[in-house]
Amino acid sequence: MADIQAFRAFRYDLGRVGSLGDVIAPPYDVIDPALQEALYQRSPYNVIRLILGRQSSADNDNDNRYTRSAAVLRDWQRDGILVQDSARSLYVYHQEFEVEGKTHTRKGFMARCRLERFGEGKIYAHEQTMSGPKEDRLKLTRATAMNLSQIFGLYPDDTGEVQALLDAAVGRALPLQATDHLGVVSRLWPVSDQQLVSKVTGMMGPKPIFIADGHHRYETACKYLDERKQAGEVTSPDAAANFVLMMLVAMQDPGLAILPTHRLISGIGAVTAEQLRSRLATHFDVEIVGKGEQAARDCWELIEAHGEQDILGFGTVADGVWQTARFRSPELMAELAGDHGPAWRSLAVSILHVVVLDKLFGGQPQCRYVHLLREATDAVQARDCQVAALVPPATMSHVEEIAGNLEKMPAKSTYFYPKLLSGLVFHSLKTV
Repeated sequence: MADIQAFRAFRYDLGRVGSLGDVIAPPYDVIDPALQEALYQRSPYNVIRLILGRQSSADNDNDNRYTRSAAVLRDWQRDGILVQDSARSLYVYHQEFEVEGKTHTRKGFMARCRLERFGEGKIYAHEQTMSGPKEDRLKLTRATAMNLSQIFGLYPDDTGEVQALLDAAVGRALPLQATDHLGVVSRLWPVSDQQLVSKVTGMMGPKPIFIADGHHRYETACKYLDERKQAGEVTSPDAAANFVLMMLVAMQDPGLAILPTHRLISGIGAVTAEQLRSRLATHFDVEIVGKGEQAARDCWELIEAHGEQDILGFGTVADGVWQTARFRSPELMAELAGDHGPAWRSLAVSILHVVVLDKLFGGQPQCRYVHLLREATDAVQARDCQVAALVPPATMSHVEEIAGNLEKMPAKSTYFYPKLLSGLVFHSLKTV
């Protein structure tokens, strides 16, 4: 059973730091140097100093970005900048955002979740991880003994009863509120009613949890727990290091947005629409949509209206033509990717990489990744690639089925927008 618990978060004392919007930040892995510097300038208490401190050419084993983050954290706790809540709480978290002209609100709650190995319990991964980010986050966790950002977890709830209980609990209470650099509005309410907390955590027990974002940090938390156990520091099942901070959102939440991840393909030469069509025709039914930006919009509308994973869109920079390509050779995917299950093989992104890029183009192309149609059309207009490939987004059912079969989806298959803010709550790995 998934073990979800309330906890005593450390949070900013807004009487000391001012606006919550001045001290929050997006996750470390989407912060470029310019944004890092802007966040440093925004407030001396911005969480950037903890999650992604500046590096120096003079860094050494005793003085580096990780040790400096730990020193800042100690100072903030000592000076009352960060204060631990007196009551164990769940933290209701709403995000209001806009995608392609439509406004959405994603609802969930933050809690601590007992760690378990992927494939050994009720928590499932759906993406591959890389060693570099895990080592970076492990060094930071060792130094700070704190979950500074939350894992993004998804759980099934057909009736929405869990979130309904929490929404009723916060009612008309005024939230803590912050707006990030993308215009996403985040609202936070602590819920410490122990009767309600027990009901919610009890309802969560039988549910599986699928990691949407934060795979590297989850595996880092498991590694950190192993190290602390080996050091003899984890002497109780209730020790804080047994848990990780997690944001939990129902798979059926109306505000859960999975954006497509389109590919900007380079390294294949100046391919025209006709040349691309001749390569695709063996395994795809190809239809010309038109030329220019309007044709790109029409192409994407056709993909959305089709509603399946067997269709791709292509814009060739050499002539500005857009066309759709519907895959008609599933037996080829079974032949080329037989070590994967049917759900994995049916994904549009799998078809694109296995059939188009690997087989038809010899596996040599390079890809950049964008999420909005405008980004793809801008790249075509600026001639920043040779071909733009429009890919329908994977759905929650794909995530659930593939992860439930203990498979990992291809890289850049899902993009859950928006990212969760860092700086709203912190989970100590020392105190409960």
